[in-house]
Amino acid sequence: MSKLTHINANGEAQMVDVSDKNETAREAKACARVVMKAETLDLIVSGSHKKGDVLAVARVAGIQAAKKCSDLIPLCHPLMLSKVSVELTPNTQNNCIDIIATAKLTGKTGVEMEALTAASIAALTVYDMCKAVDRFMLIDNVQLIEKKGGKSGHWILPK
Repeated sequence: MSKLTHINANGEAQMVDVSDKNETAREAKACARVVMKAETLDLIVSGSHKKGDVLAVARVAGIQAAKKCSDLIPLCHPLMLSKVSVELTPNTQNNCIDIIATAKLTGKTGVEMEALTAASIAALTVYDMCKAVDRFMLIDNVQLIEKKGGKSGHWILPK
């Protein structure tokens, strides 16, 4: 098992020194899901939710969250992201919104945390906008699904 990179020899938290790493193209994808009542999903899909376009607001919130990741997670490096996208797909079969967030850059450290933060905050935004009509929503399946670049190369979540 690899050692924890954010802990120094004395057991203290540290920001990882990436100054000697090579810049490479890096990309990460993360997912999340918001499960809800069928009636709540209908409000979102039909555009009749009184708070407005839930998916558009959640998309922008996810993008903003990726850009603020280093402000939210103490040991993350501030990154110059070249792309962040957040896809929110209504899934009427499972009464949920499926979310996929992608973050990209060319740099010395990965963008996994930015993708995970984008997916998480998009899901929380859906919850926030819909909680008045559905207190039983569930956010789940928040996880990294793919990463590219860096020393460890290409990784995809096994199915």
